[in-house]
Amino acid sequence: MSRRRVALSVAAGVVVLGGAGAFAIAQAGEQPPGLVHSKAYYSAPAGERGGSFIFTTGVTASSGVKSLKVLAWPADSQLGKKEPTAKEMAQVDSATCRPAADGTERCTYATPVTRADAATFPHGTWHIAILATAKNGTTTLDTKAADFKVG
Repeated sequence: MSRRRVALSVAAGVVVLGGAGAFAIAQAGEQPPGLVHSKAYYSAPAGERGGSFIFTTGVTASSGVKSLKVLAWPADSQLGKKEPTAKEMAQVDSATCRPAADGTERCTYATPVTRADAATFPHGTWHIAILATAKNGTTTLDTKAADFKVG
């Protein structure tokens, strides 16, 4: 093979590999948000102290985090038969997200639990469903990101 053909073959290979690399980088930028260290905490009101529900998770998204929606649902409810969808999750409460030192955003959802609330909550296992949306529009739905017990 002549040097000219070798040079053209090498040049073509560089273009193909360069294009593949650019495609891989573009695809990496479009990855859905990642979720790490999801935890739920529930405490019922007792005495003079009010109760609370707190959910925390870490979210990684190369374009940044646009929102994190959070829904707590009893395992023995209708949602147990048909878990929430991304479309349904778009309508629920949002967590507050702040940048963390490790490159993730730490998202927290907290709400008080009154005696009246606690009296109506079904006892047993509850699941936390979350919908993370990145600024580039990609989403991650986790219908059982964490669990907690009531009762």
